[in-house]
Amino acid sequence: MTTLLVIAKEPLPGRVKTRLTPPFTPLQAARLAQASLTDTLHAVAAAPATRRVLVLDGSPGPWLPPGFEVLPQCAGGLDERLADAFAHCSGPALLIGMDTPQVTPELLAVDFAGCDAYFGPAEDGGFWALGLAEPDPALLRGVPMSRPETGAVQRARLLDAGLRVRELPRLRDVDTAADAHAVAALAPHGRFAARLARCTPVTR
Repeated sequence: MTTLLVIAKEPLPGRVKTRLTPPFTPLQAARLAQASLTDTLHAVAAAPATRRVLVLDGSPGPWLPPGFEVLPQCAGGLDERLADAFAHCSGPALLIGMDTPQVTPELLAVDFAGCDAYFGPAEDGGFWALGLAEPDPALLRGVPMSRPETGAVQRARLLDAGLRVRELPRLRDVDTAADAHAVAALAPHGRFAARLARCTPVTR
């Protein structure tokens, strides 16, 4: 069985989903971020795992379901924070972010038999999921994050280490308003879609 890790920011106005403003207000963007995180955490809670960990920048709120450990994110760039999350695992682990509320428990039910790593590419060139049968923080340190080539560099890092990599489906992250509407259409019954339906874009 696997440790499932979620790396996230506390959904506070002005600190999360800033690329949604405009057309949404900082408060609306934070509420969308909270809905996305909540959908993600409930998918993780329903997936098979021996351990569920939220690696959080900030403080947990009522949106956190039971059954999760909460660990603080370390200082440094995103590569360092992802590496540190894996450093807290002694066995197989799969890490995801808070930007894919359309994720399902079935997608997270990974089996490392016959492979050493899982890689979930994102449509923007990054990745939404990374799984390691034997977590090694060095596989992430130094990977340039939040760039169009991030996913390609990270995947190459895995292959260069001689790992057998299994692909997960390509998913779309929620970064922009267009992303939000596209993702909500993929999971129309989720909290994220319901929250988006209640958000009225600001007109200028």
